[in-house]
Amino acid sequence: MKLKKLGVFALAATMVFSLSACSKKEGNANQKEGQKVEQNEDIEGKLNELTKKENEIFEKHKGLWEKAFSKADKADVEASKEMAYEDFLASLVEKVKGDLKEEEVKSLEEDLEAIKAIEKEMAPLKEKMAKNVQEKTKENMENKFPEFKAKDLDGNEVTSDTFKDHAVTLVNFWFNGCAPCVGELPDLQKLNDAIKEKGGQVIGINTECMDNNEGSVKEAKNIVKEQGVTYSNLILDSQSPAGKFALKIMAFPTSILVDRNGNIVGDPIVAGVDRKDVLEEVQKRIDQIIANDKK
Repeated sequence: MKLKKLGVFALAATMVFSLSACSKKEGNANQKEGQKVEQNEDIEGKLNELTKKENEIFEKHKGLWEKAFSKADKADVEASKEMAYEDFLASLVEKVKGDLKEEEVKSLEEDLEAIKAIEKEMAPLKEKMAKNVQEKTKENMENKFPEFKAKDLDGNEVTSDTFKDHAVTLVNFWFNGCAPCVGELPDLQKLNDAIKEKGGQVIGINTECMDNNEGSVKEAKNIVKEQGVTYSNLILDSQSPAGKFALKIMAFPTSILVDRNGNIVGDPIVAGVDRKDVLEEVQKRIDQIIANDKK
């Protein structure tokens, strides 16, 4: 159903951390760790419950919302990256008003108020989930990226020596079925192009393509082609040190910054660079690493 797909996708783009955060219960080695897992599962449960309520609102007047979403063009989608989800919906309601009866507009505006209330309730939960997942991801990471010998999606050999050739490398972890991951690929390509002149690069690691999974590799190749991606995306052996490292990622998309010596610099970036605030912060960190590399 067109409306439901659009509604859920737009929600998913703002709820990166509810997708896969802390989905693995690895032993609960101590009480503190067990409490963290339980806390994240509780938050995720509440977020999913609130998301369900929002989708029920869309279902109630699905025909009207379908008309509203049909008004969204490419410029609206780009603008939505810089605004709250409820504000994006409000802009669509405003655009469709001229095509609707007065009572239909009233129905959408009432729905919008209900959605705003839900989003207000979601905000602190998403913030807490984001913080917890970033902390857990950081705990799981070593200080140095493991050495590797791999092939990219086109079959070209790539080794960890690629770090030595660049002042900084942004390593992006993603998988085919992750809508926010796929959504940020064009922005990662732009970032790659921008930092290339400064001695930087972006490389991707698709965790779904590990062990050269033929179906996943084929799908990934189609995705990167459609998204205009030309930087390397690697296929790792799941049993290799680098593969085991990648499998520790707790949320998607996640990126890390690696210097020329293979050292992981700073905290993991547990968010998409298609968000303006995230991109600005990443660019600052990249510029600092490049400046330090020149000293």
